[in-house]
Amino acid sequence: MKQLVMKGPRTSEIIEVPMPVINDDQLLVKVTLTGMCHSEWYPWSVARPGDTFGHETVGVVAECGRNVKDFKVGDRVTGLGGGGYKEYIVMEPYKTCRVPDSLADEDAIVEPLACILSAGLKMAPAMIGDAIAVVGCGYMGLGTISLFKAMGYADIVAVDPRPEARENALAFGATAVYSPDQLPELSRLGWKEIKAPDLSRDGHKADIFNIGFPNVMEFSGTESGLQLAGDMVCAHGRLGIGGYHNDGPRTIDYKLWNYKALTSINCHERRIAYEAGLCRRALMLIERGIWKFTGVTRHFYNLDEFDRANEDMASHRDNFIKGAVRC
Repeated sequence: MKQLVMKGPRTSEIIEVPMPVINDDQLLVKVTLTGMCHSEWYPWSVARPGDTFGHETVGVVAECGRNVKDFKVGDRVTGLGGGGYKEYIVMEPYKTCRVPDSLADEDAIVEPLACILSAGLKMAPAMIGDAIAVVGCGYMGLGTISLFKAMGYADIVAVDPRPEARENALAFGATAVYSPDQLPELSRLGWKEIKAPDLSRDGHKADIFNIGFPNVMEFSGTESGLQLAGDMVCAHGRLGIGGYHNDGPRTIDYKLWNYKALTSINCHERRIAYEAGLCRRALMLIERGIWKFTGVTRHFYNLDEFDRANEDMASHRDNFIKGAVRC
């Protein structure tokens, strides 16, 4: 079967490898689509020979192990694991879920949906009608905006330097959009706004509880985006960090975060069984129309176009939000 592997930085090739063999408790899945995840862009750009990528798969069950009860050959499935940029993968039933008949393959790429749902649960509103800001309006940010709308946030302020990203944010539920350099007054609580930090317990020189936002979700994956998100949190507010920061260390003003007594929440999830449950819940929410997040994956590529696809993702060509590779 065909599998995509890296020859080196930014250069892939397609090789022939043996078909995988499943045991009695596994599924063999013929991959139809693998979603492109921006977390793999940096590893692709510095790849070593033999590196492989892909973790957002949708496919059709081609073979079931004799002990598998909940799936049959021909079922359309998605889930976690297996590796995606190849023709066939092995999946574990507990990490696999059926694709609802009403959803297109591209709308059922469930792994990132589970990640978004995990972040949403960690940043759930304390009260219906709360306000939140989202920094970074790529695929994950847009999914979070649409989920926050379904969860009961009222004012959802989206921040992104790209005009098309801001337009996308409005389409998915943002109530206001800004570029980082055009944020309204009182949107940031930095040292300038704090004025003279006072640790005497005699009060504050500025209204630090009403400058900035009580809830800020970061999905930029960049140092500047993370810094901005931290600046936008008011005193005793919450900062959810959902961007995957894998291209080097990050510098933040932790003294400022310290002084503001903000709560920093790492919105990533590593409990596999828990996230598998989120996969099923995400598909249910989308199938029922509770979470309105379909029609987002609009750029499709063949395996031999993988490198161009990554360049398109980096440059946001033609309003690129999310791409998928046909296997």
